[in-house]
Amino acid sequence: MSLIDLLTGNTSNQVAVQAENKFGISKNQIIALLAVAAPLIISYLRNKSQDSKEAEALNNALDKDHNGSILDDASQVEARHAEGGSILSHIFGNDKQNVENQLSQNTGISIDKIGPVLAMLAPVIMGYIGKEKQQNNVGAGGLGDLLGGILGNASNQAQAQQSSPLNDILGSVLGGGGQAQSSGNPLNDILGSVLGGGQKQQQGGLGGILGSIFGK
Repeated sequence: MSLIDLLTGNTSNQVAVQAENKFGISKNQIIALLAVAAPLIISYLRNKSQDSKEAEALNNALDKDHNGSILDDASQVEARHAEGGSILSHIFGNDKQNVENQLSQNTGISIDKIGPVLAMLAPVIMGYIGKEKQQNNVGAGGLGDLLGGILGNASNQAQAQQSSPLNDILGSVLGGGGQAQSSGNPLNDILGSVLGGGQKQQQGGLGGILGSIFGK
């Protein structure tokens, strides 16, 4: 399953409905946030996996807790909400507050809701990665390539398919095939260059796409 299949499929729709009911945020906003958060989380994990200890820890976590069953059973999303907060804290570390602030500013989702919504989405994204890991029979040493491949394939698919809000978001977020990691920091490369690099993006690019979805 490609990342775009995840975003456009039944799982994301069911999760978005749950989040809409829980937080009063529109389903389209949730899916658009997922389209930004998923590649951001995957980029962070790819960078972490360059360290062998981090790769081993991620591999163990995926084997133990993220077999992909959540993709077929959206009822798990609510039960694993607290776990999602811990996942985000580990992935983003000291960047967590900055990530939430940037996403809040650019999506219009209030800062008090952005963290809880992301915590709801995190186990879904991890479940997707875990399922891809199983299907590709990848161990700790291959996680970096697996995650890079997910981003690259999503970028290529987004650019090849007919323009749609989701494809446009992914195309903007991923840019050069998911390989553009100029600073080595996904927060700077994704949020900095696409989401938060000054206010110029409000006229076009991801800011304009999100603006149309979020009604800004």
